[in-house]
Amino acid sequence: MSKRTVETVTGPIDTGQLGTTLMHEHLVIGFSGWEADTMRPGPKRAEMIATCVGRIGELQARGVRSLLDPCPNDLGRDVELAAEVASKTGLHIVCATGLYTEQQGGRGYWHQRSLFGPVVETMAELFVHELTVGIGETGIKAGVIKIAAGANQITDYERSVLHAAAIASNATGAPITTHTDQGTMGDAQQAELVALGVPPHRIIIGHSCGTDDHAYHMKIVDGGSYVGFDRFGINVLFPDDKRVASLLALLRRHKERQIVLSHDSVWCWRGEPVPQAVATALDDGIVFNPTHLHDHVIPRLLEAGVTRAQIDTMLIDNPRRYFADDPPSA
Repeated sequence: MSKRTVETVTGPIDTGQLGTTLMHEHLVIGFSGWEADTMRPGPKRAEMIATCVGRIGELQARGVRSLLDPCPNDLGRDVELAAEVASKTGLHIVCATGLYTEQQGGRGYWHQRSLFGPVVETMAELFVHELTVGIGETGIKAGVIKIAAGANQITDYERSVLHAAAIASNATGAPITTHTDQGTMGDAQQAELVALGVPPHRIIIGHSCGTDDHAYHMKIVDGGSYVGFDRFGINVLFPDDKRVASLLALLRRHKERQIVLSHDSVWCWRGEPVPQAVATALDDGIVFNPTHLHDHVIPRLLEAGVTRAQIDTMLIDNPRRYFADDPPSA
């Protein structure tokens, strides 16, 4: 049954209010351990808010009304900052509950917990609480569950998070969005989640555009889930030319109902943002720029024969269906 509302950081809204939605952007992140670098804590809160408000103004000028910030619990998530920014701008922001990869997330804490008993049920309890009651004492509810896998394998720890996410999704109806590396393991994530009872349309396989393997994309699409073409601009990881070509291959097969678009941009970094500075220099300012899709990618798609209706399907209809728990065929 369709859900009429989606939780945002400023409260529930009707899914029809989402409008044009970017499905993978980050207001702020901090890789696990950033707080140990006391010499380089990153920008102050007021500076982060000003940066985010400015970015959102640029997006709103291009017609963007909503975004999903799928930052998991262990990657510098700050839902109160997101709520303040949303209140100042009027942008609808959906936040996440979940955990990141074993290599770059907060595995240490959960490893310690596992020495004294199983952790899957504890993780699931946390996810459900943040989806239904709120995050900490903020009262802000997550609208999506985030899981992750590194390149070429799903580790035992990452599988524990995946199983907890499945429990939480089945208990609450919340959708799941994933992190993948180098265009690998998305099909395995999908298969395991579905085997655990999660409906495939409730799943976005993130960073699917990290490969131009059309068979990989079609396997996920044929399995009923969404593929995230959500790293436009990050050419240091995979070139946009190949992303665009791969996206066009799917659109020529009329698969637009199972594609979501974004950049995986990061607007503020906790700790030292060396990777951002280097990548920005290499990519001539398009990396982590959340207007790149509208300014450069969509014109390329239109020139290649993609229709405005197909673009609207990816940017408007699919986010609405995803959060409403409606299958792409509905």
